[in-house]
Amino acid sequence: QVQLVESGGGSVQAGGSLRLSCSVSGYAYSRNCIGWFRQVPGKEREGVAALYSAYGPTYYADSVKGRFTVSQDNAKNTVYLQMNSLKPEDTAMYYCAARPGVLVSSCSVYLTYNYWGQGTQVSVSA
Repeated sequence: QVQLVESGGGSVQAGGSLRLSCSVSGYAYSRNCIGWFRQVPGKEREGVAALYSAYGPTYYADSVKGRFTVSQDNAKNTVYLQMNSLKPEDTAMYYCAARPGVLVSSCSVYLTYNYWGQGTQVSVSA
């Protein structure tokens, strides 16, 4: 059974940093995409970043480029989202999700991701 568990959320002041972790287990595919998404109540979910296991980062939303970095530690089956220079508008519930990947384009955040974590809250105060 595929399981994704996020951790690392919390409350920080604007300009601060957080590192989110996504621990993946039970995934049968040797190549996969891990996406980071965020959602604020009443708003649509937004794809923030994506990573292809055989390649590395494949996507960053314009709103986070230069501030967020997605990376992986294959030995730990964990994907990270390093968030620097946080802004109040980054406040949201953050989710990681997984889908099988054959090509880099498989990791588009506009495609359906099959497996989701429970989310971790990030709150940034002004």
